[in-house]
Amino acid sequence: MEKKENKTEENKGEEITESTEAVKEVSFSERRLKEREEEMHNKIASWKPKTEIGRAVKSGKIKNIDEVLSGGKKILEPEIVDSLMHLESDLLSIGQAKGKFGGGKRRAWRQTQRKTQEGNVLSFSAMAVVGDKKDHIGLGSGKAAETLPAREKSLRDAKLNIFKINKDCAHFDCACDQKHTVPYTVEGKCGSVRIKLMPAPQGTGLVAGNEVKKILTLAGITDVYSVTDGSVRTTFNLAKACIMALKKTTKMEK
Repeated sequence: MEKKENKTEENKGEEITESTEAVKEVSFSERRLKEREEEMHNKIASWKPKTEIGRAVKSGKIKNIDEVLSGGKKILEPEIVDSLMHLESDLLSIGQAKGKFGGGKRRAWRQTQRKTQEGNVLSFSAMAVVGDKKDHIGLGSGKAAETLPAREKSLRDAKLNIFKINKDCAHFDCACDQKHTVPYTVEGKCGSVRIKLMPAPQGTGLVAGNEVKKILTLAGITDVYSVTDGSVRTTFNLAKACIMALKKTTKMEK
């Protein structure tokens, strides 16, 4: 009986520790989100625009990102996007850790090195995707001597390249009124990689690779069929091909 009581007490103790750890993780994530929001708010408050669009956004004349995108004007300051939209971001796995026979784990940093007289000079590349899950998406890349500056450069580039896509309920087996998939079949190509995105009925999900799923999720697409061809493991070209396909959704001709 004493052994059983000891076991139950140990189990209760383990449950308490697990619950406290979960609470700590939640509180840490919430605190981290608040810190990021405060940093973004301070950044926008101290922003001194240098372009005409930036001054119009800062003064409140432009309150919607679609006004900028529909006018065909190029965004040259990432603060314009930050002040008009609430974006979510993600890093694409473009690199690979060291492993035997190419079996290393995929990672977000691609490491390269340059031979010089002083020795090997390392550099890191990153590719980021940003979106609001409401038809706006942007892709960017950055390169630096360290990982964090490379990530910041890629996020800045993605915000400057943001654009709007079109969605619809275009599958013959779906009769809902929600815009959840691509309006028609679109194709994109970059290098040897080709990707085809096709409309899918509601509830299908994203039938695509992991990196393509990240892009489609941030774009707000919930159902799609995809077919890829070529060197798909080259994530740089795969992501660019997907972005080219999404840009074709704005064309009226099918």
